[in-house]
Amino acid sequence: MARTQGKLAELDPVWTRIREEAEKAVKAEPLMGGLIHSCILHHRTLEAAVAYRLSFKLASGEMPEQLLREIADEALAADPAIGEALRADLVAVYDRDPACHRLMQPILYFKGFQALQAYRLAHWLWRQGRKDLAYFFQMRCSEVFGVDIHPAARLGKGIMIDHAHSIVIGETAVVGDNVSMLHSVTLGGTGKEDEDRHPKIGAGVLIGAGAKVLGNIRVGDCSRIAAGSVVLKDVPPKTTVAGVPARIVGEAGCDQPSVSMDHLLRGRE
Repeated sequence: MARTQGKLAELDPVWTRIREEAEKAVKAEPLMGGLIHSCILHHRTLEAAVAYRLSFKLASGEMPEQLLREIADEALAADPAIGEALRADLVAVYDRDPACHRLMQPILYFKGFQALQAYRLAHWLWRQGRKDLAYFFQMRCSEVFGVDIHPAARLGKGIMIDHAHSIVIGETAVVGDNVSMLHSVTLGGTGKEDEDRHPKIGAGVLIGAGAKVLGNIRVGDCSRIAAGSVVLKDVPPKTTVAGVPARIVGEAGCDQPSVSMDHLLRGRE
């Protein structure tokens, strides 16, 4: 048994740590045993645990849990990149959210992480041409989590969506790796044109609460968008923009604003 656990830790240390956290949590609070066993300890892999959790959360009278579980298992088995992105997202939440003290928390409790993984399944379905099923995932994600991400949008890995109330990401939006955004962020269009009409967010960008980025514009790598801003023009890399409409108010303040999660504005000298 010890040898098996050692191999598991070598192959997937993230999952090994999650299981250790889960076992400690059950000992500390036995009343949580049923939930933690069903969501984590009954599964052999992180992918299986996330598939179970999402299918339970998104199930409805129109689409039963078992069918959603089969769809999630199919996607995760067919595309290992989903599992890689899942782990990067999980670590991003743990590293950047001061309210996250254990890796198991996002899987069990954080709707931003859960909604992002539901989007990843919907995006896989979209790329397979199974668009109605992808739309169903989008609809249920919006109903359950209050997060509306079009399945055609392209999101990188290592993304954190903190609190995740009222997130909207449009069809032709692109979000780079290691982006952090807070609640009520919109990456939207500005008209009815059926073309490339949504923002392109670079890697390492920090988007503050309530910010709206509208139209086919580019936000450069490692930039910051202040809370409540309305961005209508391109944003250069490593700068901070704020206001309605947003304007450049200074440099980003650090190399990786999405990781430091520093929202303080620093004007130009």
